[in-house]
Amino acid sequence: MALHSTVANITARILERSRPTRTAYLAQLHAAATRARSTDRMGCANLAHAVAGMPLDDRFKVVTERAPNVAIITAYNDMLSAHTPLKNYPDLIKDEARRHGATAQVAGGVPAMCDGVTQGTSGMELSLFSRDVIAMATAVALSHDMFDAALMLGVCDKIVPGLLIGALHFGHLPTVFVPAGPMPSGLPNKEKARVRELAAQGLVGREALLDAELKSYHSPGTCTFYGTANSNQLLLEAMGLHVPGTAFVNPGAGLRDELTREAARTVLGRQTQAGGSAVRDGTSVGPKCAPIGLIVDERAIVNAMVALLATGGSTNHLIHWVAVAHSAGIVIDWNDFSDLSDVVPTLSHVYPNGSADVNEFQAAGGTGFIIRELLDAGFMHDDVLTVRQGGLREYTREPSLAGASITWHDTGASRDESIVRPVTQPFSATGGLKLLEGNLGRSVIKVSAIPDDRHVIEAPARVFDSQEALHAAFNAGELDRDVICVVRWQGPQANGMPELHKLSPPLAVLQGKGFRVALVTDGRMSGASGKVPAAIHVSPEAAAGGPLAKVRDGDRVRVDAITGQLQALVPEAEWAARQADTLPTELREGNRIGMGRPLFTGMRRSSLTAEQGALSWM
Repeated sequence: MALHSTVANITARILERSRPTRTAYLAQLHAAATRARSTDRMGCANLAHAVAGMPLDDRFKVVTERAPNVAIITAYNDMLSAHTPLKNYPDLIKDEARRHGATAQVAGGVPAMCDGVTQGTSGMELSLFSRDVIAMATAVALSHDMFDAALMLGVCDKIVPGLLIGALHFGHLPTVFVPAGPMPSGLPNKEKARVRELAAQGLVGREALLDAELKSYHSPGTCTFYGTANSNQLLLEAMGLHVPGTAFVNPGAGLRDELTREAARTVLGRQTQAGGSAVRDGTSVGPKCAPIGLIVDERAIVNAMVALLATGGSTNHLIHWVAVAHSAGIVIDWNDFSDLSDVVPTLSHVYPNGSADVNEFQAAGGTGFIIRELLDAGFMHDDVLTVRQGGLREYTREPSLAGASITWHDTGASRDESIVRPVTQPFSATGGLKLLEGNLGRSVIKVSAIPDDRHVIEAPARVFDSQEALHAAFNAGELDRDVICVVRWQGPQANGMPELHKLSPPLAVLQGKGFRVALVTDGRMSGASGKVPAAIHVSPEAAAGGPLAKVRDGDRVRVDAITGQLQALVPEAEWAARQADTLPTELREGNRIGMGRPLFTGMRRSSLTAEQGALSWM
């Protein structure tokens, strides 16, 4: 199938826009790749330090046999249910590497915050910038500079983007990402949301709410809604950075462990073939998997954007993938996302866009079905490199175990068209995200989860300086009316741009009462946020002099996801003359103290806008 003309045109303009930076990036990659081999260029003392902690036979392989040495970067901790299964992965990987005449070392660990734990607390103000900390920690680990390839162990929201950003700064290394899979299905996500709304109204107490939450989040593995963590996994498949079909295989199963071993084989160039046997080429001294900096090119970035839009994925990726692209010398912006969204159809309905969870999505056809449909209809580039020898078409198939070996089979037709549909019968002819523009700035809105009759909201504004103030107004009954809640001072420079997911239950309650409500904010919403219209990531942010600082209580505001309008309906002359508020001193000072926030002061001060990826290292 020929590439869709809009996809081709957007890719071409990204190529042209990125030419100087991508050329410079590739020159750096080439310089790193053409040096003498790692152990050959190291001083004797450097090399001795590097292998001192290895078993003797591994030391012999590295020093004498010059065997490939794989870096393992792990985000393991047992605070995140999604990362708990990663604990034993290094042992599996090391064992598999030895079977193929190679070695592997845990080069370093990276921090991994659970947004579910910190949601609605001051700890959440560290969340976005933890992405850049993870990228830096990845760089620190790889700076030992004695590796022939790398495996990235991570799953959740900021962790995968951070690992990917860090890996792209070592783009000469073949690199494969290794996930852990979702937890088994628990309490349905819609039932969990219903109990939260009841609790917000005081109709059930803490005991009932805690019971629902414990039944939802109940075992190791990723949360089962289609939020940022699970969007990460789909995007990695669409970019060809996983073992095919590995995203949503539950932890604890034999297939999960074998896929982890397959990641080691893949990065070493010994991937399992169609017949179920691994390639063993004996005398090879280095991996044949392509370097990650060559895989992640303009076409791969567009493929990720298309997959995100076709599945109604997390809005957080309109920040994170700008930063990821930048790290490969590629320049994208929200216009690119918006123009793609105009033509890319929505092919899946997974909570919060529908009732199904990611386990049901996997059972219905999962990533293989989505990628095949997009490729066949010309919405994704087929002519791309991946970590696999068979290219992106390998990612249209599903893995299974045949005895002790992995085999892949064609995904086939949708097994549940209430969850995944073919391009010929989409849920929507357009994608799940929309760009909004107007005198309030530029913003994004996730339309895939919003009821059709809520795509346009026009109502008086109520301005809040914090999410706590909105909760207080809700509890006092002050919001029982048509209202657009403007929550400002939530951008990266103000307080680190926390997610405001705790606002979802009260706003959903108001919408459920029949009021026309929306949220407008320079903060973020969780990838799990859904049915209430939310114009988020407003740029420039209020703390940087953005127009949200001009909004007053009672101003009529229009959020129009059909025409792409985000407008304060104030006479133009009055709006131009109106003085912008400034971040209150007590808020500014409060954002600087406690919970480790002083350590992130420099990041807040130097952060670029949300549309520029909220980069803190520029």
